[in-house]
Amino acid sequence: MKYFVVAALLLLSFDAQSQYSRYVLELTDKKGTKHTLSAPQSFLSPESIDRKKRFNIAIDSADMPVSAIYVDSISKMGNLQIIGSSKWMNLLLIQTTDAAAIQKINTLGFIKKQSPIANSIPKPNQIEKDQILTLPNQFYATEKTSENSINYGKSQSQIAIHNGAYLHDKGLKGSGIKIAVFDAGFFKYLSYDAFDSLRRREKIKYTWDFVSNHRFVDEDDAHGMSCLSIMAANLPGRFVGSSPDAEYYLFRTENARSEYPIEEVNWLMAAERADSIGVDIISSSLGYTTFDDKIFDHSYSDLNGTGTIVSKAASMAVSRGMIVCSSAGNEGDDPWKYISAPADGKNVLAVGAINTSNQIAPFSGFGPSADGRTKPDVVSVGFNTQLIASDGNIGLGNGTSFSNPNIAGLIACLWQGFPEFNNLEIIQAIKQSSDQYLNPDNRRGYGIPNMQLAYEDLSKQRDIRNAKKILIEKNIVVYPNPINDHCKIAYKALQDGNFQWKLINLNGQSIRSDEQKVKSNQYYVFDIKNLSTIPKGTYFLSYINGAEKGIIKIIK
Repeated sequence: MKYFVVAALLLLSFDAQSQYSRYVLELTDKKGTKHTLSAPQSFLSPESIDRKKRFNIAIDSADMPVSAIYVDSISKMGNLQIIGSSKWMNLLLIQTTDAAAIQKINTLGFIKKQSPIANSIPKPNQIEKDQILTLPNQFYATEKTSENSINYGKSQSQIAIHNGAYLHDKGLKGSGIKIAVFDAGFFKYLSYDAFDSLRRREKIKYTWDFVSNHRFVDEDDAHGMSCLSIMAANLPGRFVGSSPDAEYYLFRTENARSEYPIEEVNWLMAAERADSIGVDIISSSLGYTTFDDKIFDHSYSDLNGTGTIVSKAASMAVSRGMIVCSSAGNEGDDPWKYISAPADGKNVLAVGAINTSNQIAPFSGFGPSADGRTKPDVVSVGFNTQLIASDGNIGLGNGTSFSNPNIAGLIACLWQGFPEFNNLEIIQAIKQSSDQYLNPDNRRGYGIPNMQLAYEDLSKQRDIRNAKKILIEKNIVVYPNPINDHCKIAYKALQDGNFQWKLINLNGQSIRSDEQKVKSNQYYVFDIKNLSTIPKGTYFLSYINGAEKGIIKIIK
């Protein structure tokens, strides 16, 4: 694995060979299932069902588990073990070295395809990993500013580059947002000080190891722990992550000792598990292009959004209402050069790497995707990123693995403030807030997201939505009325023109005024702020747009 790493898979059909021990079986259908679409509570959590209802996402046959009848039939085919399944792609993952069992399975009428997916003996992975350097065990907090509610310490610059404190200062720190982290392990997250707050407040809600099939994820690789720290660490004055109040779900999908496409299937199964329990955001610092067995290697043409198992899985996760944030890849200065799967996934947010001075990391993977979409989508700090290293101390890391969780955490904070917006609307706001949105390229994508601009954009969209609800019988409304220290004008233009308004007192004196060009049948919201200093009483809003004019009485 290349954490952010490199590998992937198209299901290939091979004759059973002794060097393979794990296979994927693609099934034809889901006949015989006991589940029904009219009773989704038997296979989805209330949170998952609620998200689908809120965002009008249909529950379909892909959400239903694989046929238990087929599973039972396959289990009787010989010396084999069923070690996993995918409902989205209707797959079974089996382990066997029994060639006769594979031959029997191929005679079953409901087997569409069988494909080897992993060798029997894992071997040490020789691919270069992300670079992490532990810093001396000391800290300083000189970057604390009076306007920030959090003393970030070492992480100040990587939060500041996105204006992340703007969200945190509004109390948006990820509370109520569920983030699943997919990685190779979360070494000692149960004991390191950086995660004391996370443990004390019981913010780790669920863990599962899809490599070893058990619930413990703290005894393997440290890469996931470092990625988690960028979002969740909470050491005020020393190091604070980008979403310290979010809820976390930790999944080990990657085997750091080897690189086979089974890890893509693990990713797929983890994404399904995340969806079924109502996760909002997947943060994945993994990537795939090449494997220990070159017969599985991907080509650049495979990176079209659905040409690999993992990218198809990521795209399906997005279609189920989740945000998927993926490292773009560390191959920018290698012959491969391009991004890696699943960064190419449809509507997946691929994150490239810069430093805090906005210099692109030479290793950050190039776009576009094979089908011509802008990739990466955005960039964040993945070059000299502050994080918690494998020994529990604050360190520096290089890799798109680390730019990804930094922005994923801030997206969680943004979504907390705008829960009525769906995943694609949040992602679009992130892109539009970025510094080169109007001129994207193949290195930085749309550029560096600005959380304040994204917040303000969504606030305006919220106002317009509210205006459409309010303006049912009228084309102009002032709310709230009576007012306090502010109010808003919701207006639907009846014609093109120049809309002018004035807030006047009983003496006819203008208190506030403004004007704006408007277009017919479009909705607008105008803020009237800083009214706390005007005395209580009766006021009037006069407005005019061409032949249209009127007066609205306002009480304070």
